Amino acid sequence: MTKYIRRAAALCAVLLLALLLNATRVQVFQAGTYDGNPANRRQTIARYGQPRGDILVAGRPVTGSRDSGQQLRYERTYKDGPLYAPVTGFASQVYGTTFLENAEDGILSGSDPLLSPFPLWKEATHAQNPAGKVVTTIDPAAQRAAYRGLGSRRGAVAAVEPATGRILALVSAPSYDPGELSGTGAAVAHAWDRLNGAADKPMLNRAIRQTYPPGSTFKVVTAAAALDAGVVTDPDTSTTSPDPYRLPGTTTRLTNETEGCEDASLRYAFEWSCNTVFAKLGVDVGLSDMTRTAADFGFNDRGLRIPFSVAPSNFDTTLDKAQLALSSIGQFNTRATPLQMAMISAAVAGGGAVKTPYLVEKTTTRSDNTVSTTGPSTLHQAMNPATAARMRELMTDVVTEGTGTNAAIPGATVGGKTGTAQHGIDNLGTPYAWFISWAQADGAMEPAVAVAVVVEDAAADRGDISGGGDAAPIAKAVMEAVLGFRDGDRDTRRADLPLGHDLYRSGVRTRPDQHRPPHGPPGPTATGGTPTH
Repeated sequence: MTKYIRRAAALCAVLLLALLLNATRVQVFQAGTYDGNPANRRQTIARYGQPRGDILVAGRPVTGSRDSGQQLRYERTYKDGPLYAPVTGFASQVYGTTFLENAEDGILSGSDPLLSPFPLWKEATHAQNPAGKVVTTIDPAAQRAAYRGLGSRRGAVAAVEPATGRILALVSAPSYDPGELSGTGAAVAHAWDRLNGAADKPMLNRAIRQTYPPGSTFKVVTAAAALDAGVVTDPDTSTTSPDPYRLPGTTTRLTNETEGCEDASLRYAFEWSCNTVFAKLGVDVGLSDMTRTAADFGFNDRGLRIPFSVAPSNFDTTLDKAQLALSSIGQFNTRATPLQMAMISAAVAGGGAVKTPYLVEKTTTRSDNTVSTTGPSTLHQAMNPATAARMRELMTDVVTEGTGTNAAIPGATVGGKTGTAQHGIDNLGTPYAWFISWAQADGAMEPAVAVAVVVEDAAADRGDISGGGDAAPIAKAVMEAVLGFRDGDRDTRRADLPLGHDLYRSGVRTRPDQHRPPHGPPGPTATGGTPTH
């Protein structure tokens, strides 16, 4: 009898050992395989089993969580969803995550091991950490001013702090409410289909994922390249620039509205946006120096993240001279995001350095212990400090005397550049209105904000579109909000805005901007230009 008991005990021991070995195999060696199996819903259930961490703007949460009582328990909620959608993105149980909800998902979902004081213990026990928080750099007054300024028009606004690269505003219009995509019901699927099928693409983040021809705002890059290369040594001396200017190797003539652009100085040509002067300057600088300067400002950078990815802005590196002339006035296939153009303005304001833009100030645990921080860093030195000082003078002249007077702010120095960019087949599309700028309060040590605004108002009359008339007042409202001159809550659209513009057409003269310089040489000029050849 004892023999049989010993055999049974041995068999039980073997079976127990086999169970332990199998459990070890499953729990340790094959854990990753089972965790990653699409049929395993435990991680998804655990992910939504606790409230998601908050995204903060000026210390206040713009996100939240709601207990749905369903298996995927907590659904994402948003405060002022359309206002902050280009920043937060959405977090959907069905369609995943975008923008900050995606880039900082580890912190917001609680899965980041840095949230645990004992990471090894968490790894061994698979315990769920409380979700953390993401603190953004957004200035709520600037964000609201930009959002209200765009109103019902399509477009985007990006604003950055020149000294650091902190993103102060990131707005895209039209927008949408990310909360519509939270949950698992039929309404979520209907909202997804409606938003993706909308002709005005409300889910497109135009501030960082849409590129536009920058038009005359790109002349900031061309002027900086000409000064750095020594093609222009004195911005007040005459340039040898014919009017009209025949594009090299073609019979196409680029024209301006009046004779004043012929041999105009760089200062005057920048102030009144002479196409002929800047097209010739681009050719004189040469493809190599133009592409290098554009790259130093941030063009053709495919690795920029803020922390989510930004669409690369394009300046072609394989151009003939005629194409280079057009690219130098922001046409041909030159394209830029509003964030890129804000970086250009910030580089001028910041002494020539392009700071790496960033949207997240820091991440913290639920109890506000810091997990990670983001600090300023220099992406490129776009131009010499002396050139940047010259460019600040030129941009200031545009606002005090030229096409950008609508952006002037009492109590502050403002620099700007208008632009109206042609696009579409034979340039027949409704032009885009651009304005880039920076502002420094009187008595301040350095500029506080750089802004880029683009308005694509398809419903507007073609002849009434201008960077100075449509985009500059929006930029002004954003700059005032950052400087503390306004609360960001008033509507910035005014019915009495001048209808002056810098519109241009292929190879023909156009009516001048209503902002006209005084009579006498070098005289008034037109802006922008995109003849075909």
